[in-house]
Amino acid sequence: MRTSPSLLSLTIDSAVLNLSNIADLSSLPDHIVVDLFLRTLRAGKLNERVLKLFIATGKDEVFSLIRALNIRATVIPVLPTTIKDDEIDIVIGAVRSDLTSFMNEWRPMFSRFHLIIVKDPDLKEELKIPEGFNLDVYEKPHMDQVVGSSTSVFFSGYACRYFGYLVSRKKYIISVDDDCLPARDPKGFVVDAVAHHITNLTTPATPFFFNTLYDPFAEGSDFVRGYPFSLRTGVKCALSCGLWLNLADHDAPTQALKAKQRNSRYVDAVMTVPAGSLVPISGINIAFDREVVGPALVPALKLAGEGKFRWETMEDIWSGLCVKVVCDHLGLGVKTGLPYVWRTDRGDPIASLKKEWEGVKLMEEVVPFFQSVRLPREATTVEDCVVEVANAAKERLGLTDPVFARAAKAMLDWVNLWKSVAYISSSSPAV
Repeated sequence: MRTSPSLLSLTIDSAVLNLSNIADLSSLPDHIVVDLFLRTLRAGKLNERVLKLFIATGKDEVFSLIRALNIRATVIPVLPTTIKDDEIDIVIGAVRSDLTSFMNEWRPMFSRFHLIIVKDPDLKEELKIPEGFNLDVYEKPHMDQVVGSSTSVFFSGYACRYFGYLVSRKKYIISVDDDCLPARDPKGFVVDAVAHHITNLTTPATPFFFNTLYDPFAEGSDFVRGYPFSLRTGVKCALSCGLWLNLADHDAPTQALKAKQRNSRYVDAVMTVPAGSLVPISGINIAFDREVVGPALVPALKLAGEGKFRWETMEDIWSGLCVKVVCDHLGLGVKTGLPYVWRTDRGDPIASLKKEWEGVKLMEEVVPFFQSVRLPREATTVEDCVVEVANAAKERLGLTDPVFARAAKAMLDWVNLWKSVAYISSSSPAV
């Protein structure tokens, strides 16, 4: 004898037929949502809108079924876009006072764009900047006016460029250290680092499946055989990390051991850093979408004996690990490779070794921490993500070394500072 369906079963069957009229399922008990999801699948009623309806419930059992059945929402293609000149700020942290030769070397690439030059607050000499550029210069009084003294955020040394990130009103930022000059490719042509960064940011990234021909959106490249078509649309590239010829970005121990070694390898390639993989992002030569990921580039980790040379600092490494974790969580891409710049020789790695050794040891704690960080689904904005990383750093690293507790506080202060400056900017006319 056949058992008659229960009232609940009939109600669920009716719901399957009327899902187009239902706006919210989150109030239903978990087991009913799961049953409804399975019956929707069997009835062939699962479409894009219905899938989003189930995802919006936030039920772990639903997410498990979606993963187990390899169900994917239709991805809206990330198409190459164009960037206008007035959407870009080039930010330069001035650690040296005489920028004459630096600016003149970069003039062909920089003259079309607005520049933000931020003077290291510890630098006593007046800046020497040649004429012919559209720029704004920020010094310590500007920092004091915007930031005040109630924050743990620091802008000394190379970290002064973060102040430029903070006050910019443009969508995109390109930042190059003041000891870098335009590089030349193997054919002898000058590399337009600005143009390369723009290309990286305006073409999709592919973090979820590695393409063995590197960037499939580069001229002359494509996806290789076996690359899933469902992933070929890619995701938005939020960060472009360029490289360096001549003086490579080694740490002080490596540079001291290989004092005469210089990087002459020019690899004509760009690749997306895979999701889930960390990378030591250097602030020497980078570009990013400020509107999408700006708050995640945070000046937080300051070493006790920090100096004025790259191998004496760790702020950009911590910031890079933070932004990579945030990009992975939010489904954004990070590219590395082209463009190259030419780094001039400066500094004494032997003398710097004592200053950076603290940072070298800290990395043994820092990397496992970022490898294990898991951000909650509720963290849907970059600011949310940075706050979550800061709280985790305070809880898990704060007791091991006070530098981590200070970094966590600086991250929280940075988020508040970013929000307050954004509010002020939105309330006043753009320049």
